[in-house]
Amino acid sequence: MANGCEICCEIMIAILLPPLGVCLRHGCCTTEFMICLILTILGYIPGIIYALYAIVYVDRDQFFDEYRRPLFYAHSP
Repeated sequence: MANGCEICCEIMIAILLPPLGVCLRHGCCTTEFMICLILTILGYIPGIIYALYAIVYVDRDQFFDEYRRPLFYAHSP
């Protein structure tokens, strides 16, 4: 779990570049990043809103399972 300073920095970055803030929090090949990237391309404000939601409310460790794993995750035998 991230501390308050990390979340504050990620929020400031998310306001300037929404996909970058989500990338720092969740990784570059995750569903959250792709949704944020698409929303930012379609409109800057929806990208910011989703980035803030993804950073503040979505807990990465709770949803890190086989179906939502990043594409670069290597499963060890």
